[in-house]
Amino acid sequence: MSELIPLKASARPRAGKGAARQARREGNVPAVIYGDNQTPITIVIEYNSLWKQYLKGHFTSTAIELDVDGAKHIVLARDVQLDPVRDTPLHVDFQRVGKDGVIRVAIPVHFTNEQLSPGLKRGGVLNIVRHEVEVFCPYDKIPKFFEINLEGLEIGRSIHISSVGLPDGVKPVIANRDFTIATIAGALKGDDEAASATAATADAAAPAADGKAAAGKAAAAAPAGKAAAAAPAGKAAAAAKPAGKK
Repeated sequence: MSELIPLKASARPRAGKGAARQARREGNVPAVIYGDNQTPITIVIEYNSLWKQYLKGHFTSTAIELDVDGAKHIVLARDVQLDPVRDTPLHVDFQRVGKDGVIRVAIPVHFTNEQLSPGLKRGGVLNIVRHEVEVFCPYDKIPKFFEINLEGLEIGRSIHISSVGLPDGVKPVIANRDFTIATIAGALKGDDEAASATAATADAAAPAADGKAAAGKAAAAAPAGKAAAAAPAGKAAAAAKPAGKK
């Protein structure tokens, strides 16, 4: 389970692009805290402190304890605007955690023991339908990831959310169906061999059929040739008979 990330911030009296640019020139990152039916608060966070936490990973899926001039807020980073060139944070949107402490967050999925999957060994492919799963969970019990074991899985097998061990208090956002997370796709080896044998049989039968067709055409053409040859011979005999009588 993830732990709260402590961050210190200061209130930013003015909002807008001008104030945000001024905060960046001073080495800070402008941000805003919103949600839980409260008035949004504009703040600034020291750049190096924010950047170190961001580089650790899971920044948007870990609850943060923001200390704003002594007042503490439990928040979740919902959006981090990055510089398109340097890929560094320019602005952060933080959402307050409600009184019930339950938040909606996307948890990454990790797959293990791929080498122990017979389906993958036989040429199957792991088709990942969902790289993340959205869940409702307490802010202090956010899983870092969901682990799925592929050991023993054959081609054609699917991994559904029901096969994932969810911690207490963690529930998928999609609750009305057992949705698919990944499948092992590909043709079975036996099916490939059968298809190859069928194709080979068809290829072998094709020349024989062509030979029979050619022989049939030759036989059909033969009588016509005989008739054509007999006709000139008959005419020659008729022409020769009168000559003999004279």
